[in-house]
Amino acid sequence: MDKTSSGTGLVRSVLAGWLSPVKENSRIIAQFLLALIFIAVGAWFFKHEQPELGKTRDILGSVGAGLVSLGIFLTFVYITLQGLMYKMAFASVRKEVSITKTIVLFLKRNLISIFMPAGGIASLAFFTDDIEKEERAKTKIHLASTIYAFVGMLTVVTVAIPVIIYTMIEGLTGTDETLGLAGMILWIIILYLLFRSLMKKKLLYRLVIRFFPSSVDILEEMISRNISTSFFLLTILVSIIIDITGILHLYIAMAALGAKASLLYAALGYLTGVLSLSVSPFMRGLGAVEISMSFVLTRLGYQNADAVAITLLYRFFEFWLPLISGVVTFLSKFNRLLMRVVPALLIFLLGITNVVSAMTPAIHARIRLLEEFIPFDAIAASNFFILVAGAFMLLTAVFMLKGLRSAWWIALILSVLSCIGHLTKAIDYEEAILALVVIAVLLLSGKQYIVRGNPRLHIIGIWTALLSIAAVIIYGSVGFYFLDKKHFGIGFNFWQSIGFTLRNFVLLGNAGLNFHSHFARYFILSINISGLGSLSFLAYTLLRPFIYKGTTSPEDREKAERLVNNYGKSSLDYFKTYNDKLIFSPRELDAFISYRTTGNFAVVLEDPVAVDQDSMDKCIAMFDEFCFANGLRNIYFRVPEESLPIYSKHSKKSLFVGQEGVVDLGTFTLEGGKNKALRNAVNKVKDEGYRSSVHQPPIRDGLMQKLKSVSDEWLLSTGRHEIVFSQGMFLWNELKNQTILTVENPEEKVIAFANIIPDFVAGECTYDLMRKANDAPHGVLDFLMIEMLGYLKSKGCTGTNLGFAPMSGIKDPHTFQERTLKFAYEKIRSFSHYKGLRFFKEKYSPVWHNKYLIYSDDYDLLQIPAALARVIKP
Repeated sequence: MDKTSSGTGLVRSVLAGWLSPVKENSRIIAQFLLALIFIAVGAWFFKHEQPELGKTRDILGSVGAGLVSLGIFLTFVYITLQGLMYKMAFASVRKEVSITKTIVLFLKRNLISIFMPAGGIASLAFFTDDIEKEERAKTKIHLASTIYAFVGMLTVVTVAIPVIIYTMIEGLTGTDETLGLAGMILWIIILYLLFRSLMKKKLLYRLVIRFFPSSVDILEEMISRNISTSFFLLTILVSIIIDITGILHLYIAMAALGAKASLLYAALGYLTGVLSLSVSPFMRGLGAVEISMSFVLTRLGYQNADAVAITLLYRFFEFWLPLISGVVTFLSKFNRLLMRVVPALLIFLLGITNVVSAMTPAIHARIRLLEEFIPFDAIAASNFFILVAGAFMLLTAVFMLKGLRSAWWIALILSVLSCIGHLTKAIDYEEAILALVVIAVLLLSGKQYIVRGNPRLHIIGIWTALLSIAAVIIYGSVGFYFLDKKHFGIGFNFWQSIGFTLRNFVLLGNAGLNFHSHFARYFILSINISGLGSLSFLAYTLLRPFIYKGTTSPEDREKAERLVNNYGKSSLDYFKTYNDKLIFSPRELDAFISYRTTGNFAVVLEDPVAVDQDSMDKCIAMFDEFCFANGLRNIYFRVPEESLPIYSKHSKKSLFVGQEGVVDLGTFTLEGGKNKALRNAVNKVKDEGYRSSVHQPPIRDGLMQKLKSVSDEWLLSTGRHEIVFSQGMFLWNELKNQTILTVENPEEKVIAFANIIPDFVAGECTYDLMRKANDAPHGVLDFLMIEMLGYLKSKGCTGTNLGFAPMSGIKDPHTFQERTLKFAYEKIRSFSHYKGLRFFKEKYSPVWHNKYLIYSDDYDLLQIPAALARVIKP
C-alpha cells in the first residue's frame, strides 16, 4: 500500500452510511419537519390574513415608546438572569465561573440554537472551550448544562401548575392546555427517573455501559460529583424569576399596544409559547410560538390584529433582541467564522424582509403622508424595487459565504438602496433601521471578503449590459411608437417610449399600460426577458470569482531544488519540487513555499523550506500578502508540531489531522511475543520460495515494465487512482532513477515492490509507493517492509519514515473539531480504511509525530476537505 493510501467503500456501505444517520437522528429529523410545517402554516397564515396584518402594522405603529423601552430594559435583565442561572448551575457542581463568561455562554448558545434542528438542547454541547481553559473538567461543564436544561423545564411546570389550576377554577382553560401541561409533567418525571437510574447505577447505567463502554469513566466522574443542594435550589429560584420575566414581557407588550393588560392572560400566553417551543425547538419555535400564542390570546377575547401585534412585540423582546445580542457578542470577539457567516445571514434576513415588506399592505397613514411629497408611481416603483432587491439579496448571500469581494459590494449597494427604498415606499423606518444595521455589519466585516472577481468577466458583463440596454431602448422605443393606440390604447412620445422600455427592462412593472392585444403582451414580455437575461448575465460576471492560475519559472524551480538540497529537513521536501506544485520564492529570501491552487485556496505542503527560522517567518508573511493580492486563502497541510508557534505569530489556527510514524532502526526487532504474528507472516512468505531483491538505478526497462504491470493491477483491484501532492505516483522516469526493492516468486515474477526516495531528515530514510499483485500471498507487504528496513539499516539509516496515518492518534480531543475527527475515525465506516493503514504501521513499533493543518478562518474548515480532495488529484 502507499504511505497515505485511501480506499472507497462498497455500494452497501454507502447505502448504510446514508441510512444510518436517518435512523440515528429520526427524532431530530421529525422535529425539523415539524418546524417546517409550523413555518409553512405561518406563511399561509401570513398570506391569508393580509387585511388583519395591515391592521396589525397600524397597531404596532402606535406602540407606546416608554413601555417598549421598559421591555427592552427587561430583556437585558432577562439575559443577565440567564447568565446567573448558568452560574448557579455551575456552582451546584462546585465549579466557579464568572457571570461575564456565563452571559456570553448563554448568548452564543441561544444564537446557535436557532439554527440547530434540536434547538436549545443540542446547543448545550457548544462553546465550552473558554470555561475549560479555567479548569479541565468537561464532565462538570456538561453536568451543569444538564442541570440548567432540566431546571428550565421544571420551573415552567412549577409556574404553570398554580396558573392552570386557577384558570380551571375560573373556566378559562381548555383541554389542550391541560393536556400540554400534563405531558410536560410526565416528561419531567421520566427525566427524573432516568437521571436517578443513572446516578444509582441501575438499569439505565447498565444499558449505557453495555452499548457505550467508552463512557464509563465520564459516568463514574459524574456520579461521584457532590451536587450542592443550596446552589441547585438557587438555580431553581433564578429560573422561576426568568419565567416571571417572560410573563412580564407579554404583559408589557399588551400594555404598550393599548390592549387589555392582564397578568393572568400574560401567564397563559407565555406558558402556551413555552409549550410550543418544546414541541418545535428548531429556530426557537419560529412560526409555532407566533401561531399558538396568537390563537390563545384570541380565545381569551383579544381581536386578531391585537393578538398578532402583542405576540410580535413579545417575540421582539424575548427572541430578536437576545438574537441580536448574540450576534454582537460574536462580532465583538472578531470571530472570523461569524464575520463571514453573520453578514451573509443578515443579508439573507434583509432579503426576506424586503420580499415580505413589498408583499404586505403598507400603513395607510404613512402612505397618505408620503403622497404629499412623492408621486404614487414613484412609491409603486420603490415597492417593486424592494421586492427585486430582496430576491437579489437572497442570491448574493450564497456568494458572500464564499468570501467574494464583489458579492460584498453588491450586498452593500443593495442594502443602501433598500434603506432608501423602504423610506420612499411607505416610510417603513423599521425595515430601514434593519438595513442600516446590515450596512454597519458589512462595513465592519469587509476585510473578510478577499476573493477577487474576474476583472475580464466584469468588463464583458458591463459592456454586454450596456449594449443590451442600448439595443432594447432602440427596439422598445420603435415598438412603442408603432404599437401605440392600436395595441395599448394611448399614444407615446419619444421620452415615454424610452421610459416604459427601461421600466420593463429592469422589471419595474407596467403601471399605466393597458394591453389591447396579445401582441402587446408578447412585446412587453420580450423586453422583460431581455432585461432578465441581461441582468442575470451581469450578476454572473460580477459574482464569478477570479481563478488564479500561476506558473513557476525554471529559475524559481532550480532555486527551490538548491534550497531543498542545502536546507531540507523533512521527509516531504522531496515532493515540494514536484511538477504538480507551484513555487513561491521571494527574490530577497533564501526560502520558498511549495503549493497547489484549487478554487480560491492555495494549499501549501508542510513548512516553507528556508535557510533559517527568520527567513521562514518572513516567507509566510510575504505569502499571506501574495495570496491576499490574488484573492487566495492559504492553508498548510501536514505541519509538524514544533512549527506551530511560528504560525501562531501570524494569527493562524491549527487542527490536528493525524500522525507520522518513524521506526527506530536501532531498536527495531522481530524478537518477542508481541511480534510473533509478524514473524510468522514473514517466515511463511520465505518458506513458499519468495525472495526480495534490491535494484539500483538506472532500472532496466524490462523490470520497469514488470513494476508498471504490478502498479496498474494494484490500482485496478483496489479501485484506487493515483494521487499526488504529499506523495508520488508511478512516473516511469522518476522510478527508473530510484532504488527499487522487489519481491519475486520462484519464477522471478515481480509480485510486490517499493521505491526508496530521498529523505532530508538527518539519518532518516523513507519510501513512497508500496504495491502488490493480485496473486501475492498474504503477508507479502510485511515481508517487503521487513526486508526494506534491513536494507536501509545496512545503508547507515537510523530511522525509517513510514508516512502519514490520517485522523489517527487523537487521544484527548479538546476542541469540537478534534472531537468530530475522532468520532469520524472511530465510528464512520467510510473512514475505516484509515484504521487499517494505522494497524499496518503499528506492527513496526514506530514513534508517532503529530501533524497539523494550519488555517486562518474557522469557516474555511467547511471548504478545506473538498480543496484537499482536489489537490491530491494529478
